[in-house]
Amino acid sequence: MTADLHPGGGAPFPGVHHAPTLEEVAERAGVSRSTASRAINGGLKVSPEAQAAVDAAVAELGYTPNRAARSLVTRRTDSVALVVPEPDEKVLTDPYFAGTLQGLSAAFVDTDIQLILLIARKGEEAQRTGRYLRNGHVDGAVIVSHHRDDALDSVLAESRLPCVFVGRPWAAPRPMQYVDVNNYLGGRRATEHLIARGCRRIATIAGPLDMAAGVDRLAGWRQALQDARLSDEAMVRGDFTSASGAAAMERLLDAYSDIDGVFAASDLMAAGALSVLARRGLTVPGDIKVIGFDDLGVAASTAPPLTTMSNPVVEMSRVAGELLLDQISGQATSFEPRIFGAEVVVRESA
Repeated sequence: MTADLHPGGGAPFPGVHHAPTLEEVAERAGVSRSTASRAINGGLKVSPEAQAAVDAAVAELGYTPNRAARSLVTRRTDSVALVVPEPDEKVLTDPYFAGTLQGLSAAFVDTDIQLILLIARKGEEAQRTGRYLRNGHVDGAVIVSHHRDDALDSVLAESRLPCVFVGRPWAAPRPMQYVDVNNYLGGRRATEHLIARGCRRIATIAGPLDMAAGVDRLAGWRQALQDARLSDEAMVRGDFTSASGAAAMERLLDAYSDIDGVFAASDLMAAGALSVLARRGLTVPGDIKVIGFDDLGVAASTAPPLTTMSNPVVEMSRVAGELLLDQISGQATSFEPRIFGAEVVVRESA
């Protein structure tokens, strides 16, 4: 049994059993191959009538563009990198990164963009990540949890790859677009909340000081204490993990026996601190009041539930994704940072 052939020599359109070709789309739409290609790859210099005809032909035939060929024409990969300069275990356990993925997914849901996760560890792997970003494998990048020594801001500034940071980047050769929560104001308001609750010896478990969030939240804590004429001596650093929060709390209790309030620069560190306070027989909020930072799920499940500062990571990441799409499409009109507020979320710990 033989199939009827159309004039081009292939199977007839109604019974196409092979993958439809661009030539068949063009013939069905009644346009040239080059017009069909332009319509499929972005509609540049294509009349509305031709665009509609090509769109209809694509739908009728079930045509799927050859992505490799399309990338040669458009120089687009339709992929974006989420760059996280952190160890694997931290990416998998910190709810901050789950919130980031949720926000970016929302930004890209109506596009063909594929999200690629790059865990950029220190040293030689960080250099490999930089080379990957520079060499045209992705159309853009969103960078979160950036550290001063990663130098990703400099690498990306030199590459001219469209990029948006979630969190203020360190100094770069050119202005870099970023979204962030007002970490300074958040640290200040957290400390002012403890002062308003009667605390007079307020310690902090600060974040890493090679990250803008760690520096800014610490500065806010310090300013609130100075304004209230209270000591800002009781400070120990952590790394935004629960284990580092527990270790810091041990050190604070050993060094400062009169602590009556603690501002931890992340909820995970606050959760670690609460475990130490319970083990030492200190009540929260009776003996010591505790406030964290993030409100990404951990705070509601601690014992007692944790008072914290809101950190709109999902919304920030969604906006970062939208800003990146604007850069990629050439529609970016401003590179001013987008700064979000942080508010106190009151629970039992303070």
